[in-house]
Amino acid sequence: MEEIKVRGEKLGFDTAVALGVFDGVHLGHRTVIDRAVSLGNGELRSAVFTFRQDTVVNKGRVRLLSDEDKLYRLSQRRVDIVCSPDFNEVRGLSPEDFVREIVAGQLRCRYAVCGNDFRFGKAAAGDARLLAELGREYGFETVVLDKLALGGETVSSTLIKEHIQNGEIVRANELLGYRFGYRLPVIHGMELARTWDFPTINQLLPPGIVMPRFGVYCSRVKFGGQRYTGVTNIGIKPTLGKTRAPLAETYILGYNGDLYGKTVQVSLERFLRPERKFDSLEDLRRQIGLDTAEASKKLMIDG
Repeated sequence: MEEIKVRGEKLGFDTAVALGVFDGVHLGHRTVIDRAVSLGNGELRSAVFTFRQDTVVNKGRVRLLSDEDKLYRLSQRRVDIVCSPDFNEVRGLSPEDFVREIVAGQLRCRYAVCGNDFRFGKAAAGDARLLAELGREYGFETVVLDKLALGGETVSSTLIKEHIQNGEIVRANELLGYRFGYRLPVIHGMELARTWDFPTINQLLPPGIVMPRFGVYCSRVKFGGQRYTGVTNIGIKPTLGKTRAPLAETYILGYNGDLYGKTVQVSLERFLRPERKFDSLEDLRRQIGLDTAEASKKLMIDG
């Protein structure tokens, strides 16, 4: 998969293009992306037009994915080209200029696919109906898809974020179509758990990414081509009282190696309990043992 980060010369081939921010690449987004891939039918290259994540996030708004993780999820959809400029490079274009210069021009679009709430152009003045009208003028066909509903809920990034913030990670994962988590480097912590026979890895949670409810989760851990069961605490370690920035602290069952500085994928599976302050370190140590046993049992049942 090739990524294009700037506006530029025309591609050397025609495309079927999925249009959207696709900030979570969730099940709803995937219906749009997969339709563009299928419309190519081996004759056109499939493309996604989106934006770099940190350029479209308003103050106080959080994302589901980093740019790196977003590209990884898009690569899983068999997309050939991802055009992801800085939002500020194109925000001033009128709807017609956006279509003429980028969709029909740079991307040589023959099919454009979007959701029925898609907006584009300066001040979001363009909608799906206008895209279809401009498509007829500039030589491409527009396919507009309704929002996806699952289990009585309309799949949206806003809804998924709410589930994550409430600790409803099972439901969030159902709507995402994958397990929510992080691919982050391992940093040094207090190394206290190591003295209790529960060595853990610490990962500093990046700003701007949606924050799960503080608490303990069953998790899956992946690194070096291997997969493990984990118990992950999201929060600020109130018993120890020395952490201000939220951390993901994960005990990896059956692993006791050195992962400092390495990048590890931790995916959240189930919420076990809220984070709380214990009266003593011994109480905390005992609870970690109980959490580990509970996580092992639940993940064994889930498979």
